[in-house]
Amino acid sequence: MIPVREYAGRRVLVLGLARSGLAAARALAAGGSDVAVWDDRPANREAAAAAGFAIADPAGEDWSQVAALVMSPGVPLTHPAPHPAVLAARAAGVPVTGDIQLLRRACPEARICAVTGTNGKSTTTALIGHILKSAGVPVAVGGNLGIAALDLPPLGRDGVYVLELSSFQLDLVEDALFDVAVLLNIAPDHLDRHGTMANYIAAKQRIFAGQDHRHVAVVGIDDAVAAAIAEAPRSARLVRISGRDAGEADVRVAAGVLTDAQGSILDLAQAATLPGTHNAQNAAAAFAAARALGLDRSTIAASLPRYPGLPHRQELVAVIDGVPYVNDSKATNADAAARALACYEAVYWIAGGVPKAGGIATLAPQFAHIAHAFLIGEAAGDFARTLAGRVPATMAGDLGNALRLAQERATAERRMGAVVLLSPACASFDQFRDFEDRGDRFRALVSALPGRRVLLAPAESAA
Repeated sequence: MIPVREYAGRRVLVLGLARSGLAAARALAAGGSDVAVWDDRPANREAAAAAGFAIADPAGEDWSQVAALVMSPGVPLTHPAPHPAVLAARAAGVPVTGDIQLLRRACPEARICAVTGTNGKSTTTALIGHILKSAGVPVAVGGNLGIAALDLPPLGRDGVYVLELSSFQLDLVEDALFDVAVLLNIAPDHLDRHGTMANYIAAKQRIFAGQDHRHVAVVGIDDAVAAAIAEAPRSARLVRISGRDAGEADVRVAAGVLTDAQGSILDLAQAATLPGTHNAQNAAAAFAAARALGLDRSTIAASLPRYPGLPHRQELVAVIDGVPYVNDSKATNADAAARALACYEAVYWIAGGVPKAGGIATLAPQFAHIAHAFLIGEAAGDFARTLAGRVPATMAGDLGNALRLAQERATAERRMGAVVLLSPACASFDQFRDFEDRGDRFRALVSALPGRRVLLAPAESAA
C-alpha cells in the first residue's frame, strides 16, 4: 500500500467501494486522513463498515468540512448524469479526484509509465512490466489491470509504476505528469458513459495532461483518431508507433520484424504470445516505452520472446484433435474481435453477450475468416441478422452449447487452420459476472471436452 498523506488530519469522502475505491480509502486512512466512505449499493457499504470504515451518505454531508471527494472510476462523473455527490462537491468548491492523481502526488519522485487505448492496453501494460522486470528494474504493475494503483508497493527512486488506465480513470486525472504516456488506439467504446465520441477521445487524451519536455508521449498511428492526436502540438518528446510498416513511425513492424531508426530489433515470429498486427503494435509500444525508460535495444529484444501472455487475451487454452481453442474473452467490442479474427484462417467463432453500439457491422472485412459463427446472449439475434447471407451462423444460446457445437463442426469439417475462438465482441453481463468469469468458464468447458489433447495451458492469474 502507498500511504496518501496529502489530506492528513482532514476529512475525505471516498465515493464508490469497488477495488480502487477501497484501496484509496485504505491509503488515505494510512496517511492520517479522516476517511468516510459511501457506495450506492448496500452490500458494498456493509462490507466497508465491516472493514472498519465510517459510512457517510453524501446527501447529508457538510461539504464545508470536506477536503476532497475521491471518486471510484466506476461512479459517473459527467455522463449519463453526474452523481449527486459530484454536483454537491463542485458547488462547495471541493476538489474531485481519483486514485491515479493521489498516487502521483503521494510519490512525486516515482517514475510512472501509463498506458491507455481502446484495445491492447492490458497486453501492453503487462508486456512493459515483463520487459522491465526481466532487466532487473524494480517494477509494480496495476491500475485498471490487476492491483489497484494505491495497493501497489512503495518503490524507490529507481523503480517504475506501470499503470493501465481506462477512460473512466483518466476522466479524474488533472495533471498526473506521467514520465511515459502511451496511447495505443481509439475506437468507439463506452459511449453510454461518456455521452459522445468527442468526450471519449478527450478522456483518453488526458493521459498527456501536464507533460513537458522531460516526458515522452508514445502514440499509435494505425487508426485515424490516434494518428490525428499524434499530430497535435505538444511539449513532450513524441514517439510514433505502428504495427505495420508505416514509414512515418519511429518504431514499426516491417514484414513481421520490429524495427526502429537503427534497424531490425526482433522477428516477432519468435514471440509466440504476440500474434497478429494488433500485438505487433503492442510490441512496438512496449519497446518504445522501455527505451524511453532507459533500457537498451538488445535487452528489450531478448525479453519479448519470453513474454508469457495474459489470460483472456488470445489465450491458447488447449489443442484438441488438432484444433486450437482460444480464449479471447477480453474482446468486449467489435474492434477487439476484429484483431483476433484477423489472426486465423478458419474460425469457429463464439460471439455475443451484451452488445456495444454499432454491433458487428464493422467486422465485415473479417467475415471471410469465419467458417461458422455460434451466437450467444442478448446480441445473438442482431448478430445473426448482420451475418445473414455472408457467414453461416447458429443460434447457440449459451457458451456451453456453443462450444459443443463448435467442436462438432470443426472436427467434422477438418479445415486447414481451423480454430475455435471465443472473441465475443460484447460485454458479458447478461450471462456472466464479467469478462474474466466468461473466460474462466470457457477454459473450464474446454477442459471437459472429449478428444486427444496435445496441449492444455494452465490457468494464470490476471494480476
